Amino acid sequence: MDIKETAILGADADRHWYYRSKAEAVERYLRGAAFDTLLDVGAGSGYFSRHLLANSALTTAYCVDPNYSHEWQERVDGKLLHFLRGTAATPADLVLLMDVLEHVDEPVALLREYRQKARDDATFLISVPAFQWLWSAHDVFLGHKRRYTIAALEETVRAAGLQVCASSYYYAAIFPLALAVRFLRRRAADDETPRSDLRRHSAPVNAGLLALCRSELGLMKVNRLFGLTVFCLARADCPSA
Repeated sequence: MDIKETAILGADADRHWYYRSKAEAVERYLRGAAFDTLLDVGAGSGYFSRHLLANSALTTAYCVDPNYSHEWQERVDGKLLHFLRGTAATPADLVLLMDVLEHVDEPVALLREYRQKARDDATFLISVPAFQWLWSAHDVFLGHKRRYTIAALEETVRAAGLQVCASSYYYAAIFPLALAVRFLRRRAADDETPRSDLRRHSAPVNAGLLALCRSELGLMKVNRLFGLTVFCLARADCPSA
């Protein structure tokens, strides 16, 4: 979870439909595999690390983000969670990069760096915002440099020496709503000031948006058509189907 958006959502951040649905998508992508140690790159608030420590067999997580003002440790269900401004090699067998690659000038170099810092057989799960033509003031606010298609993300992953095991779009269910909002803002010349699209919502609205996103979880891994986010699962060597 981006630190900027944590400040916007406040105490509602952990219950917000967007992050809850993305956490469930992460679980869906990792279903059937067991991991011990997580390296969460560009982790921000540590939302995904906390979620996976509480809901999986993971025993340890390392959240790495150069924007932390200091380093510290916490425990989640008795499991150790480290917050670090940087790290050398770790025993991580799972590496998360949730909405990270769009922030950096050299995404291939970043992937190669953390491939070297994780175990040789580590699994990488990556998410990025989809489609450059959806660029808006939201991207400017968050400091994005680009948005991706599935093909562009797969090309980046392969250039870093990883194999693509699976990839797809997510947030297809709310895609029409996002398109309408962006269209109206552009028509009203209201897409200039950098700002986040995320807002606090009433409980019924939050529940409704969460239900919409959950409705596509069963098909998300085969959706290569459209969505607001691209997911990619990668390894040095993907197991045979």
